[in-house]
Amino acid sequence: MAGANETRHAESDRAAAWARLLVLGLVLAMLGLLGRVAQLKLHPDAQLLQAVTPPVSSRPEFARRGNLLDARNRLIATSTMGYRLFVDPSQMVDAPTLAVDLGAVLGEDPIEIDKKILQRADRQYVVIDHLLEDWQVAAIRRARLRGVALEPRLVRHYPHGSVAATVIGMVGFEHTGLGGLEHAFDSALAPRQGRLTYVRDARRRVLWIEPQGYLPGIEGRDVRLAIDLVIQQHAEQRLRVAVEKHNAGGGRVVVLNCRTGEIMAMCDVLNTRPGWDQLAADPMRDVQPALGRNRCVTDPYEPGSTFKPFIWAVATELAKAEPDEIIPTPTEGPYRTSRGRRIRDIHTHGPVSWRTVLVRSINSGMAIVAERLSHDEMREAVSRFGFGAKTRCGVPGESAGLVTTPKNWSHYTQTSVVIGHEIAVTPVQMVRAFSVFARDGTLPDLYITARTQEDEQYRFHHQVVPQSIAELVRQVLREVMIEGTGRQAQSQRYQLFGKSGTAQLPKPTGGGYYEDRYVSSFIAGAPYEAPRIVVLCVIDDPDKSRGHFGSTIAGPVVRDIIDETLTYLGVPPTKTPDESLVAAQH
Repeated sequence: MAGANETRHAESDRAAAWARLLVLGLVLAMLGLLGRVAQLKLHPDAQLLQAVTPPVSSRPEFARRGNLLDARNRLIATSTMGYRLFVDPSQMVDAPTLAVDLGAVLGEDPIEIDKKILQRADRQYVVIDHLLEDWQVAAIRRARLRGVALEPRLVRHYPHGSVAATVIGMVGFEHTGLGGLEHAFDSALAPRQGRLTYVRDARRRVLWIEPQGYLPGIEGRDVRLAIDLVIQQHAEQRLRVAVEKHNAGGGRVVVLNCRTGEIMAMCDVLNTRPGWDQLAADPMRDVQPALGRNRCVTDPYEPGSTFKPFIWAVATELAKAEPDEIIPTPTEGPYRTSRGRRIRDIHTHGPVSWRTVLVRSINSGMAIVAERLSHDEMREAVSRFGFGAKTRCGVPGESAGLVTTPKNWSHYTQTSVVIGHEIAVTPVQMVRAFSVFARDGTLPDLYITARTQEDEQYRFHHQVVPQSIAELVRQVLREVMIEGTGRQAQSQRYQLFGKSGTAQLPKPTGGGYYEDRYVSSFIAGAPYEAPRIVVLCVIDDPDKSRGHFGSTIAGPVVRDIIDETLTYLGVPPTKTPDESLVAAQH
């Protein structure tokens, strides 16, 4: 009996031992299985990589950035689809061989391609060429090289090259606006990219697409500008000729539709002169013209005598002087103000009418009447025409100009501003203010985008001076073209009304002015009876040995642009043959 019990105990112990071994084996097997699963999950074999990847893929569906169009719907900027070429070094067999193959296909140096690959051999994305030509794309697709792929990308084109470059700006690597109007209208131009999500097989072939798997892209909105490429191109060419002819540091032109406030052209030229202390500079423009600042809105300048009509108009409205009143300007020597300040004229005239003061651009006459205005009245006259405030025309980077604060306004300021000194304005401010005389005395809003009839219908214009005053000033400015400083800028086709300005160039540091360096300008409107446009030309720092008066170097630029623009717009000539003959003699 005892032996039987011992036998049963021995068998029970063996069974328990085997059970423990079996459980241990199962535990080890499970641990091994879990380890294998983890290994496959975290570091799958290359052969299993495709199998463990989720069978759902997606790809972007590109949408185009909106077009920039000129006033007549010509393309200024547009986007097309291009392709970038990249290599995945982990997929290629041999880098030198691939470089040779790519060089043969692309027509490029295989050594340079090999360098690009080896420099980033540890990456899976090595760009070989950011933008391929169409024939290169076709060749790559035919070659079917392992580890080589094409990536679609949007490409921005500017069909007219550098025309209006500082106005238009450019887009960056991500196809977003970097400067100019590309930046200003980026939210309108930018597209919404779509996406296609689909189920695929192990060979990455599409099996099916769920309805909700397709999100279409939405193209950006087109923006039509007020800029007219024909007017812009002519203005740029004419300005560039004048800047080079007078060896100037630069030049600016703005052409404005004074009826609608649309900016039809905006030009900005810089000229590097070896050996000169260059005061007008733009380092970013040297990197890329489209990255340069648009000095027509960013850089104020002292307008000189072109500022006189604004103060003349307000002083006349306030009855501080009547048009035919005789103003006691000096017969000889400089005029001395009530505080003893000297005001010089190029030529002395003796007592003349208030009308003649503007026609002949007599500084002393302007200063005499300026002392009849209070400081508040003078400041109000300046702000009334929009100076000291941005025009908000839609061009980025706009400056408000420089106007002396009420606290610092002095007798010196009072007698300086009236002749266009101690005040700085931008070209866009000037053409807007001058439009008051081309209109019914109202100040227009400015626009870089094209206007519609509906826009015009609901627009409100600020009345600056009475219509009678605006018409009187326009009449006097017509006399400037016939009897005054504008004679050398007369047109043989159209009756112009305008004003010249020649201001000393202020020193960038330390205050004061250069004795022999200037900012020369001319502004005019036309046709006289029914004005359509206002044109301003500013010549920055011309070489005095080649001329420096605004009437002689900026005036002809304005005249030529007016002639070309009005002819292009289909406006018939407004001068009689006799008037044209007189203009030709000047």
